Amino acid sequence: MANSSLTDRQILAQVPGARERGRKLRAIEPRALAARYDRPARALAVELINGSSFRLPIKLIPALRSASASEIATVEVSPSGEGLHWESLDLDLSVPGLLQHMSGAANWMRQLASHGGKSRSPAKVRAARSNGAKGGRPKKTGRRNRVAA
Repeated sequence: MANSSLTDRQILAQVPGARERGRKLRAIEPRALAARYDRPARALAVELINGSSFRLPIKLIPALRSASASEIATVEVSPSGEGLHWESLDLDLSVPGLLQHMSGAANWMRQLASHGGKSRSPAKVRAARSNGAKGGRPKKTGRRNRVAA
């Protein structure tokens, strides 16, 4: 494998594009401005750069469940605001990931897919009747190709 190093000039030429991509991401992604541990509520409180905030109970964050209150209180916001860091726990959590976890996005998507599968369009009804006349849903042939994520 060839070692292709960039020159200083090439690196500097990429800086404006990187700054623009960062500016666009900051406008659409949730970024943390501050984070703290709310001891009485035993919750992680995060303030976002857009002015909103959220609190997530520690019991809902598996990586923090067994941590002590003093360890959790050492939370730091990453320079980009994309993550939270605990040096003593050697732990990093993404702010978008915490929001997704809090909102149950995966469960919500499963529920939406379930409802979609129950829909009864005329085309779906025809296909079901056709398959039923042939003895039911056709058997799958061969192995399905699985793509690694």
